[in-house]
Amino acid sequence: MAGRITEEIIEYVSILAKLELSDEEKERAGRDMGNMLEYIDRLGELDTTGVEPMSHVFPVRNVFREDVVTNGDGSRETLQNAPEEKDNMFVVPRTFD
Repeated sequence: MAGRITEEIIEYVSILAKLELSDEEKERAGRDMGNMLEYIDRLGELDTTGVEPMSHVFPVRNVFREDVVTNGDGSRETLQNAPEEKDNMFVVPRTFD
């Protein structure tokens, strides 16, 4: 296994992910995880002086719109198709005792 990634770590991660890995897949996963950690270590070497911390790579803006009802929910029209209706709800057969 590569670097700091042990067989125990691979086993633990596979259990958490609910994966059954073959020995070959475990070996490949260990190499991949080791490569990721090496890359993260390399990123830590970068000089980030003057770089403002951020939570997203792209600018985040509020994408929500005002919650305004424009044409209703259509419940009246929907209930017109119901074989049976009570108190603005569908009446359905009981499914449990």
